[in-house]
Amino acid sequence: MIFEENVLSLWRKSVVVMIERALEAWIESRLFDHKAIVLTGPRQVGKSTLIKSILNNYDNVLSLDGDDPAVHRLLDRPNTEQIRDILGNSQIVFIDESQRINEIGLTSKIIVDQFPHVQLILSGSSSFELQNQTNEPLTGRKWTASLWTVSWSEWQNYAGFVKAEQDLENRLVYGFYPDVLMNLPRSVEVLKELADSYLYKDVLSFSQIQKPEEVRKLVQALAWQVGSEVSYREISQLCGLDPKTVSTYIDILEKAFVVFRLPSFSRNLRNEIKEGRKIYFYDNGIRNAVIGLLQPLALRQDIGALWENFLMSERLKQLSYAKSVANSYFWRTSAQQEVDYVEDLHGKVYGFEFKWNPKRTKSLPTTFTKNYQSENKTVTRENFRDFVMPQSLSNY
Repeated sequence: MIFEENVLSLWRKSVVVMIERALEAWIESRLFDHKAIVLTGPRQVGKSTLIKSILNNYDNVLSLDGDDPAVHRLLDRPNTEQIRDILGNSQIVFIDESQRINEIGLTSKIIVDQFPHVQLILSGSSSFELQNQTNEPLTGRKWTASLWTVSWSEWQNYAGFVKAEQDLENRLVYGFYPDVLMNLPRSVEVLKELADSYLYKDVLSFSQIQKPEEVRKLVQALAWQVGSEVSYREISQLCGLDPKTVSTYIDILEKAFVVFRLPSFSRNLRNEIKEGRKIYFYDNGIRNAVIGLLQPLALRQDIGALWENFLMSERLKQLSYAKSVANSYFWRTSAQQEVDYVEDLHGKVYGFEFKWNPKRTKSLPTTFTKNYQSENKTVTRENFRDFVMPQSLSNY
């Protein structure tokens, strides 16, 4: 790989210099609010690093690792007095990978209710395990958020406008995992390790899928269809699976923060696609790693798909961090009219077209614009910051 010297110098900085994360202020503002803080998100995106960085400013912090067998034994359905002994004089208790602990929700409820002076923080890389365990016991007793891979906004704030601009094409290929950003000359090696250890081993372990090769084929098939409407029946034929199994596996991959679905937008037009879906990857680098395409952008034929996946994942991060109530869709008709991305916010409809090359922009379909009185915009290489930066959410 060849990198511009002024870009490469950025990654020669010490890894001690931490990228400031958008959720840091949110977490700090909710400390000692008589509620647990629950932080989910993919593995290796910096959840533990972020929380421990915040907790460095406090005394009497108890950090527990949910993967530690001793922690398993201590927190396996303890009663109130046992919890009192475990907490000691701790001011803050942080349990990492807390979904590994049996009935962590009930234990957390006791801590929140019986020890109001203690701030409980839970983190986990499996949304369906952790949320399932904590939803009912911690109803009204928790703040929840998800931490994603580094966002474009966080990266630009860290690297500076010019260096981030010079680096955009690399991000479309290698993505935004922190370990990738801090080891850019080894991006391919890091991504392959992430894909093998996270995508397959972790997903298989907490989903109890018995045939890893089926998941591998499915993920690869989804990677080739980024930006296109996905048919479960077609995917099932490609992978040799029945459509129901495909649906189940995709649900698991979504809950494990590998992919996310975008449903079709439909209200009143007869020929609108009403039950379609697109599927995107949370990170471009993972998408490229699973199909072994990590060549520089100039050598690729899938720039359009990479651009669309990048924009969608970045928009998702900003909507998540802003706690936005906007609903996200795509729009298509049986006559092949389409809008790449549709956002519905408080009854107002916004349509977006994604084009890497600003010279290839086109108007959105008149049918869509007239029927929904939509406000439209084309997102290109030149103006994409208006779509992926935090302030962009207030512009629409």
